[in-house]
Amino acid sequence: MKALGPIGVFDSGYGGLTILNDIRQHLPQYDYLYLGDNARAPYGSRSFDVIYEYTWEAVQALFDAGCSLVILACNTASAKALRTIQQKQLPHFAPDKRVLGVIRPSTEALEVYSKNKHVGILATEGTVKSESYLIELQKFAPELTVTQHACPMWVPLVENNQYQTEGGTFFIQQDLKAILEKDPQIDTILLGCTHYPILKNQIEANLPTHIRVISQGNIVASSLADYFIRHPEMDEKCSKQGTVTYWTTENAADFSTKASQLMEQNIEAVHIKL
Repeated sequence: MKALGPIGVFDSGYGGLTILNDIRQHLPQYDYLYLGDNARAPYGSRSFDVIYEYTWEAVQALFDAGCSLVILACNTASAKALRTIQQKQLPHFAPDKRVLGVIRPSTEALEVYSKNKHVGILATEGTVKSESYLIELQKFAPELTVTQHACPMWVPLVENNQYQTEGGTFFIQQDLKAILEKDPQIDTILLGCTHYPILKNQIEANLPTHIRVISQGNIVASSLADYFIRHPEMDEKCSKQGTVTYWTTENAADFSTKASQLMEQNIEAVHIKL
């Protein structure tokens, strides 16, 4: 009898909860194990080597917990660690397991949303510098004019629950102004960090009404459902009791309180060490 396990969902902090929430709405029958590396967040300004090291440690912890499939619900980890893990680690250490990211499905869907083919991507400094979105979009939608902008203050604003303050609004407005100055023709903006959907109402309130703001959750959820259709052997390894478990590398009570506030639902986490 096959040993079944939950789908692992990893993020540097709270942002991946937005991805998990949408995945659970699309695929509620599966079990999920969420791991937030809050003790070492944010990842956005860290080096490639450090992010790779942290991400691989988290993936191994999820593998050890029985996950055969892990979603990197973190753009920075997807940009800086995913390819190395897929190409170098999995063939040698876990050939029967899979790790997926959020950037490729997002780029594959992005061209559908823009009418004039001018799109903006708001992300962390690490994701922007990696140019992962530019590389992927060159493959799937080379006709798009893509403008990136790093928002280094946004993740700390979310993590510290300061995004609705006067100061938080100021930083959001400044970054939106900056990306539109780079390309005034932008009609679609992708939130290229999983923390940013928590700010979506504020972002939309400070943009012209014709600009569409796209979150990644629904895109990733639809992509995962399609993945299971194309890879039934992975679907068969995932347990299906409709449960969800939360792990954090930070104080569990603090994580539970903040996560519950951000997601407007009761979340109880367990502390682990990586």
